[in-house]
This record gives sequence, structure tokens and C-alpha cells, in this order.
Amino acid sequence: MMTAPLEHLAATLHRRNWLILGILLAISLPFGNGRVSAGIVAGGLVAIAGFAWLQRSLKRLLTETGQAAQTRYQFGYVVRLLAIGCVLAILIAIVKIHPAGLVLGLSVVVINLLWLAFQRALQ
Repeated sequence: MMTAPLEHLAATLHRRNWLILGILLAISLPFGNGRVSAGIVAGGLVAIAGFAWLQRSLKRLLTETGQAAQTRYQFGYVVRLLAIGCVLAILIAIVKIHPAGLVLGLSVVVINLLWLAFQRALQ
């Protein structure tokens, strides 16, 4: 299998995140536990949103120059971390999302990056 050129890597990762989330959700549905499926969806959405936010921040950092760009990136990193932490706290404490489903959903990006690493190693 041929991998995407470096220029298309971000778009490929983005599409594959959604594919992996769909596969995890499809695997969970036959078990009939809606809480786990909801956890997978919630975790996947948080992971994909965080990854997209990181991508956008890095793209901006690499196109801008100077100390201000670095400071803005570092501030954005802290804001992103706090935002994701707050969302996860709300999902766990208030919404009562199933923790195993949440962990599976949060693993979407990790699975995608491992897939990419194995794919590139086998080339």
C-alpha cells in the first residue's frame, strides 16, 4: 500500500481519524451498551478536535516568525490543555460518560499515529 505524500499527510490523518472513530463505534454498537458507545463518540470527538486544534496552531507557528509567534503558541498550548481537561472533567463528573468508552474514543488519534508509523516502517 502506498502512503500519502508529505503534503497530503495532514488531510490523510484527519480523514483516517474519522474512519477509526467510525470503526470503533461500529464495533461497540452490537454489544448494545449505549453508554460505552456514547463514551467512544465523546472521546473521539474530543481527541479529533484537540488534534485539529494542535495542527492549526503548529501551522500558524511555522508560518509566522519571531518570539511573539512562539509565545502565542505556548499560550495556546496551555489554553488547549485546559479546555480539553475541562471538557473531560464535565464528561466524567457531570455527564457520567462510561470511562472505558471514553478511553477508547480518546485513543483514536493514537491508533491513527501508530497506523501511520507502521505504514511508513513497512515501506
